[in-house]
Amino acid sequence: MSAPSQPPARTAAAAGPPGRSRAAWFAALAAGTADLHEPRRDDCPWCGSRRLRTRLRTGDLRHRTPGRFTVDACRECGHTFQNPRLTAQGLALHHGVPGPGLPATRRHHRSAAHAVRLRCPEPESWLDVGTGHADFPAAAREVLPYTSFDGLDPTPRVERARAAERVEEAFVGRLTDPHIRTLLRARYDVVSLFHQLEHAPDPRAELHAALHVLRPGGHLLVETTDPGSLLAVLLGRWWPPYDQPRRPHLPAPANLCAELGAQGCTVLAVDRAGHLPHDLAGALGTACLL
Repeated sequence: MSAPSQPPARTAAAAGPPGRSRAAWFAALAAGTADLHEPRRDDCPWCGSRRLRTRLRTGDLRHRTPGRFTVDACRECGHTFQNPRLTAQGLALHHGVPGPGLPATRRHHRSAAHAVRLRCPEPESWLDVGTGHADFPAAAREVLPYTSFDGLDPTPRVERARAAERVEEAFVGRLTDPHIRTLLRARYDVVSLFHQLEHAPDPRAELHAALHVLRPGGHLLVETTDPGSLLAVLLGRWWPPYDQPRRPHLPAPANLCAELGAQGCTVLAVDRAGHLPHDLAGALGTACLL
């Protein structure tokens, strides 16, 4: 999608996961989880509507850590969110539990790069947000050999990725951090947000921050799980992208398109089936916006 020249600035901050052993994490969580939650809210964090419904109540199905978590959905706009939400400390604790995530395949990374190349000339610069070990830039470089890929991540993994020459520049932090926004303002032709909005304390602020670091006429590639997908309805609490308690938000793709339109962007494509017929993205009910 094409970006406006001057999106509004909004900021948010969240604690990153400190490093502890698995046993230490379980001991910390077992000591009690009541203080790790914010007050329950009675309105939608996206549109403000009070017409909410509880979508599921579940424990941590991935790591079996202590606590019960509720996911509500807005009847007006479809935004789905953890309610009550974990505090920054609570999110840091649960993100610190070691274990596998939902990895994307190399084929999926390459197809995402192809999706951009089909719609615009090969970009000069690309920022991958939440890049981790920079698996995406490493794969995308096979499709876009003349593009300079930078990585942003809240953990030091991105610095190790730079040492391994998987990215040109590495930035430790979050897209909404004021110093990151200032440093990277209007610097990139493409910014990719692969499943970052689900983890953001404020998805709208994260979206605005991504537009802030794009050059005028740049492109934003967003991949997010769709809480309104048929798989989400059929699988209920077993739908993997709920991944409670690590995902405080599941933004509705229609809301993201509307917000981007309000910021002066043009949505070029929305792919609700993943890039390839047998892709992990399609299997999980993912929507891709460009």
